[in-house]
Amino acid sequence: MERHDAHEHRTTQREQRQGTDRDQEQKLSLTGSVALGTGVMIGAGIFALVGQVAELAGGWVPWAFLAGAVVVAFSSYSYIRYSATNPSSGGIAMLLKAAYGPGVVAGSFSLFMYVSMILAQSLLGRTFGTYLLRPFGMQDSAVWVPVLAVAAITAAALVNLVGNRWVERSATVTAAIKIAGIGVLAAGGILAAGVSSLGRLVTAADRTPPEQGWAGFLAGTTLCILAYKGFTTITNQGADLARPERNIGRSIMISIALCTVLYLLITVAVTGSLTVPQIVEARDYALAEAAEPLFGVWGVTLTVAIAVVATLSGLVASLFAVSKLYDMLRDMGQAPGLPGTQGHQSLYITAGLAILMAAFFDLSQIAALGAILYLGMDIAIHLGILRHLRHDVQATPWIPWTAIALDVAVLVPFVLLKAQADPFTLVVTTVVALVIVVAQWFTVRHRSGEDARQGEHEQH
Repeated sequence: MERHDAHEHRTTQREQRQGTDRDQEQKLSLTGSVALGTGVMIGAGIFALVGQVAELAGGWVPWAFLAGAVVVAFSSYSYIRYSATNPSSGGIAMLLKAAYGPGVVAGSFSLFMYVSMILAQSLLGRTFGTYLLRPFGMQDSAVWVPVLAVAAITAAALVNLVGNRWVERSATVTAAIKIAGIGVLAAGGILAAGVSSLGRLVTAADRTPPEQGWAGFLAGTTLCILAYKGFTTITNQGADLARPERNIGRSIMISIALCTVLYLLITVAVTGSLTVPQIVEARDYALAEAAEPLFGVWGVTLTVAIAVVATLSGLVASLFAVSKLYDMLRDMGQAPGLPGTQGHQSLYITAGLAILMAAFFDLSQIAALGAILYLGMDIAIHLGILRHLRHDVQATPWIPWTAIALDVAVLVPFVLLKAQADPFTLVVTTVVALVIVVAQWFTVRHRSGEDARQGEHEQH
């Protein structure tokens, strides 16, 4: 009898170990997490934003991307401290809830983040369409760009339906392709312009200064932040990442470092190949335009191929991460679900909203709207850490304060210049923000009423 019990005990232990091993096999690795992070970051940001940054920062584009990396590096600290202590599949939503409680403030800023990430997906989709049409001279088509954007988002959603392992494998392979491809373009451009062109990173010689001076440079840095902000999706991987308390921080820092090096090299190559007016004229497809004088037709083809891989893989990675965020918001009662079983609801809702935005907004409007909402949310994150969570996550106060100062320093000039050049986008941003806040107020009020009625029912 004792031998039988011992045998059953050993069998149970073995099954538990096998179950744990299977769970670990289903977890994202550090490499997979970095691949997903860079997959979101290396997409529309570098391919679509160089021209828009040049409009504001002039020939100081590489410095603007470097400044963007500095801002994001300071910002990442708050996310890393909280996510390492409280890993979950809705990292940012949980952080805001912990800092401000399950009310209007936490819900509104969580949705700011959610909407900004959806805007990033629509940016990826439109960039895919713009670059794919570049060899045919149809990159400015008001019809085919949104059509291809919708097709790209739909395809990425179908890949996500397959499951985590397919998402990780595709992200790892495509991240390697993107890094290698952009590295080749950057190296070729720098060699064509002369290795001495790297000196542009430390000197202002032969550089066209921003028309708006430092205000223009700081406003350009705001757009550069969009090329890095994909790191925040890594915080949503807590429930899917192996050893998240250790690997979330590592994944974020590695992803930011990789992207910074690549962005600096490619922007030095672009500004060495094209004048500022040329970059601005081809602002939605500047990398393809820069490749033509250096590599000829083959250079354009290579750039288009890399852009297609980068944007599609970025969409796959972003849909995976942002759907996790929506799951958390729905579970917290801060976002609605569709009727029926949950299943892939969050994926359908996220992809559907991204398709709508890609169909009706151009790249410039999407970038501006996404940047303002994101930085507003980012400031709220740091204030929440400082005021309510500093001791819980053992945060060093001066780092979040510095992050807030940097966010304000780039956001204010951007808003002021946008008010002069494109007031419509600011109106749209204000309307979106107000709709989110009002919707959250009604949601919280409705939830409080239901809780009160449930409490009365339980008492009776």
